[in-house]
Amino acid sequence: MPNSPKKPDDLDTIKGLADAICALPSDPQVPKGTRGYNRYTTQRDHWLGWLGVTPGTGSYERKTPDGRGAKYVYNHIVEPLMLLWLIEAARVDPGLVGKAKRGASAALTLAGKSKAIRQAVPYVVVAAALGGNRAV
Repeated sequence: MPNSPKKPDDLDTIKGLADAICALPSDPQVPKGTRGYNRYTTQRDHWLGWLGVTPGTGSYERKTPDGRGAKYVYNHIVEPLMLLWLIEAARVDPGLVGKAKRGASAALTLAGKSKAIRQAVPYVVVAAALGGNRAV
């Protein structure tokens, strides 16, 4: 079934994460001038461009379609807006989303903001939410 919930195992792979993101509703377009390395108009498109699952696509080169896996990718994103969109769109517990936002706003760098978000909402929580199994 095309719209059936993802199994947690599917969310270990980059393709599984990309499929789950495809099933999420899109977000509003980002303001002009905020587009970075990828050409995108929404954070959803930003994720999908980053995750391009065909060898030789995506924002980083990979030898196989699944590279190092979805958790690895999540833990190496250095764009707080991407991370926050994903955790909100996945319907992660609002208390954790708030904690992630507070942590991000207290940090000074993109890396620090992204780290704070991941500390508040690790990938296991995101995967559980995307799979329909709230972890917290």
